[in-house]
Amino acid sequence: MVRIELNIEIYPKEPWTDILIAQLSDIGFDSFMDTDKGTLAYINEDEFVEDHLITETILGIESEEFKVKTTIEKIPYQNWNALWESDFQPVFVEDKLTIIAPFHDEHLVKGMKIIIQPQMSFGTGHHQTTWMMTKAMMEFIPFPKRVLDMGTGTGVLAILAEKLGANEIVAIDIEPWSVENTIENLERNSCIMSKSLCGDVDLIDGMEFEIILANINKNVLKAHMSSYAKHLVKNGTLIISGFFETDVDELIEVARLQSLEFVKKFTKETWAAIQFLKK
Repeated sequence: MVRIELNIEIYPKEPWTDILIAQLSDIGFDSFMDTDKGTLAYINEDEFVEDHLITETILGIESEEFKVKTTIEKIPYQNWNALWESDFQPVFVEDKLTIIAPFHDEHLVKGMKIIIQPQMSFGTGHHQTTWMMTKAMMEFIPFPKRVLDMGTGTGVLAILAEKLGANEIVAIDIEPWSVENTIENLERNSCIMSKSLCGDVDLIDGMEFEIILANINKNVLKAHMSSYAKHLVKNGTLIISGFFETDVDELIEVARLQSLEFVKKFTKETWAAIQFLKK
């Protein structure tokens, strides 16, 4: 599968990089890597509409407030993997969890260990949203048993859920290559209580969960909110991320309409995560 890499150099970098990432997320870009001058943004080639960069983002605006330069490159699957490996560093969630790749020195590990093969999937732990999700999960004692990881990416949240004590975990992603990567990572971490499925939220019909984890993007979260509420048990927990702190109030209101009560929010840089309780 070919990916599109959009290299954005923007000055000043803040706040314009964060604004661009939010806009690019809304038009299908699913992975981002910070650079000294801006960001690298990625999308599947078959989902890329170049005109949307002009009509749906600030890249189409002439402004005296910022200067921007962009380049577009096609990256074959094998080169994408090499890119991840060259940039992939161990991730430390405080001193409680370390996310490493198979080629890292295990002496670096602090606390619990998760091994993730860095491939095309989003969710290695490097992104602020994944970091916050793992931090929120590790605050549960005991951890809920029945878990949904919606938009699983690499499977990192499903893996952590099992390591924390969950024994019935469903990990879903719409991308076949994410599901394949999740299955490989589940095996790599000796996880046997998780199953990985390819599809959308309709796959959970007839299921109930004690906790739902969804690290996707704002628009998908809003569209899925009623399904999350329906499939949570009473007093069940929903933790969501994949959006900016400026989106928190909007998502709290959407959740409130589904009888999901705000519990707390997490923030890291400009990104946020929210924890809800089903009344």
